[in-house]
Amino acid sequence: MDLSSWDAFKRELTACTRCPRLVAHREEVGRKKRRAFQDWTYWARPVPGFGDPQARLVLFGLAPGAHGSNRTGRPFTGDASGAFLYPLLYQAGLSSKPESEPHDDLRLYGTYLTAAVRCAPPENKPTREELLACSAWTRVELGLLREARVYLALGRIALEALLDHFGMKKTAHPFFHGAHYLLPDGRHLLASYHVSRQNTQTGRLTREMFLEILLKAKGLAGL
Repeated sequence: MDLSSWDAFKRELTACTRCPRLVAHREEVGRKKRRAFQDWTYWARPVPGFGDPQARLVLFGLAPGAHGSNRTGRPFTGDASGAFLYPLLYQAGLSSKPESEPHDDLRLYGTYLTAAVRCAPPENKPTREELLACSAWTRVELGLLREARVYLALGRIALEALLDHFGMKKTAHPFFHGAHYLLPDGRHLLASYHVSRQNTQTGRLTREMFLEILLKAKGLAGL
């Protein structure tokens, strides 16, 4: 299987059925829907990353939201996490507009969004086996992002997935908001609290906190 092009990667990814629990959940959510989205045809498949294929900055999340990305087919789009994230990307000069809607003309500048798991997991909690299965897609996707210089992990699980990807010890690189580690090749790995509703509504992660680390990542990436 040749996954050396973006088109091939997205075609194969969106057909993935490796994890039966995730397949069942994403499709059940797409059938039942939320009342507010009864008129929608849910994406209900693995969600490919979104952004600039020449990105120097990669934001790496956890997994699609059941009624967000699993509905719209675009990372951080259609739920509270995106409503928090995209205005700050715009404020940081990394996007062409402060909101994201499916099939719009939004562009990200030097930035790419993806996640450790590409299917919406029950209760937003992927298993270790599901993370391992999806790490194969991470290898392909990050391999295609040849210009990447900075990785910003959103949450502990995202950080640990990237540490696994880069062959780095988790015990030597603990998660905390604002963490900054050097990769073996000199590139940068940063960490932030996830932009989830739970974190942003409780004040654990504020707009000011996230904008600060986003601007730091932008500067390290030379954007």
